Amino acid sequence: MPTLDRQDNVFVLDLGDGENRFHPDWIASVNDALDKVEKEDGPRALVTAATGKFFSNGLDLEWLLANADRRREYVVSVQALFARFLSLPAVTVAALQGHTFAAGAMLSLAHDFRVMRADRGYWCLPEADIDIPFTHGMSALIQSRLTPQTAHEAMLTARRYGGRDALAAGIVDRAVDEDAVRATAVEIAASQAGKAAHTLGTIKARMYGPVLDVLRDTSDGLG
Repeated sequence: MPTLDRQDNVFVLDLGDGENRFHPDWIASVNDALDKVEKEDGPRALVTAATGKFFSNGLDLEWLLANADRRREYVVSVQALFARFLSLPAVTVAALQGHTFAAGAMLSLAHDFRVMRADRGYWCLPEADIDIPFTHGMSALIQSRLTPQTAHEAMLTARRYGGRDALAAGIVDRAVDEDAVRATAVEIAASQAGKAAHTLGTIKARMYGPVLDVLRDTSDGLG
């Protein structure tokens, strides 16, 4: 399960050491961590990281199939989490040490900056291959954070981007060696921790207002 630590002014949210799929309990744990970050006074920034082979492998499809009657509730909770990261009143950096797929890739896009391992691991939106359409909110998030050309290719072809290709496509901001991923993310976050939280939150809310509205639309759903 996710854990929250702190290094000076930088909170480090470790999503876990498994596939880090979006199980409802996992989502609740991440939200609890964000509550703590938001309540903190003074300088702060957030790095979201993970341990092991995956950053996140996306939606918990096994849980979703077993709880089909709760699909809309589940999708609403996932999109609300994206919206929360996108509008968090602190600078956020995703440290992508491993595979970052589907909703995990979307979660990375909800961060302000992304650092990815250069030599191994893929960033991918596989929905066209796994026959799950993007919701309106997911589409809006992706298209707001990527260039039109990259969003088009990533969404339609399910291309798997390695770290260097992701950097060239503008998906990530840095591609570094494995042992430097988290440290680089913390360095970026620390350099931005002094930003005024209320003003930062206002800037994000206005910058991404239309996207946040769609992500928070409770009528949106898969299928």
